[in-house]
Amino acid sequence: MPSTQRPAVVILGASVRALAASATRAGWAVYAADLFGDVDLAAAAVASTRVAAYPAGLADAAAAYPPAPWCYTGAIENHPDLIDRIAAVRPLAGNGGAAVRRVRETAILGPALQAAGLRFPETHATPAGLPTDGTFLVKPRASAGGRGIMRWTAATAAAHPPAEPIAQRHVWQRWIDGLPVTAAYALRSGRATLFGVSRQLVGEPWCHAAAFAYCGSLMLPVEELRDSTRDQLDRLGAVLADAFGLVGVVGADLVMDSTGHITLIEVNPRPTASMELIERATGSSIAALHLAAYGFSPPLPAPAPAASSAGWSKAVLFAPHDIVVAPRLLATLDQISAAWSCSDGWPAIADIPQPGQTIESGSPFITLFARGESADDSHAQLLDRMQAVRHTSLLFAPKG
Repeated sequence: MPSTQRPAVVILGASVRALAASATRAGWAVYAADLFGDVDLAAAAVASTRVAAYPAGLADAAAAYPPAPWCYTGAIENHPDLIDRIAAVRPLAGNGGAAVRRVRETAILGPALQAAGLRFPETHATPAGLPTDGTFLVKPRASAGGRGIMRWTAATAAAHPPAEPIAQRHVWQRWIDGLPVTAAYALRSGRATLFGVSRQLVGEPWCHAAAFAYCGSLMLPVEELRDSTRDQLDRLGAVLADAFGLVGVVGADLVMDSTGHITLIEVNPRPTASMELIERATGSSIAALHLAAYGFSPPLPAPAPAASSAGWSKAVLFAPHDIVVAPRLLATLDQISAAWSCSDGWPAIADIPQPGQTIESGSPFITLFARGESADDSHAQLLDRMQAVRHTSLLFAPKG
């Protein structure tokens, strides 16, 4: 279907490649802007823009695109004023600024969860009287991907004296032991459908990720959850749909303990990074599901869903030092991806940077995928693939 005959959609965020590709597969002509402007985003979109002035540059980029509905990915929820600004000039297929502010405000979210019999960590607006033994975390209110989170220790407290405005931009939250998990919901007309669960990879040294940084996901089979866990997840979905009025595809970051009890950590009121694994497993477009919740029907018929598989996983490789993206490096990545990619067309490597860029140390570089017979098999394959990529001499040739 030529782009001139396809309805347009604008997708904005820090990184939009996955949602843009999903929308393209569902038949939309995608116009996108994010921080990276990756090779595969350019291939998926009719037009894409790499913005330098984030997040305001997203609004400037969108202004040059055709009149069309728009949706956002992470971490635009940290900028509700920007959401409302863009929504004033083009239809928003996403949660507006007011809804985002409410669900991201811990003083509102915590009591709403507790009223539904659900758990939320002890959270404080200031560190006054809190122990400095690492049992609490200090977290940016405008957080994304775990960046900026620290253990609240004596050393951290000394580095951030009370006179500094840190308390205006942070919360102090008790550390919860357990398995970090993300639940994926489709919300519409006050009803919630849980359509996927994944384990989060956080701060993994083999990804060169910083402590607390999100660096990947492993799909978990929903049907294998305890009944009590599923009940808690269903009640959480009801709170998000009813108490907060969220609509569309949203994610909930949780910690699940050994008994199956969940504690909600935060809500991401938009499609999340882990959801592309669900799309790979089922063939169902996450973008189509999200846009349909706002009345925008997908241009192409939805494919018959494939049998769900828990075997998909992904990992984000962070640069261990500055890396120059030379043509030979891209050729090597292309060869590796071709050797690993599935016969059904899903690439094994994504978020491929443009040639000539320098990826700064600590920044996300590429995303690797794997699929196995189970989550454990997939995880093992992912570790093998990461090791193979890390041993590619071209990949780790430092700048200069």
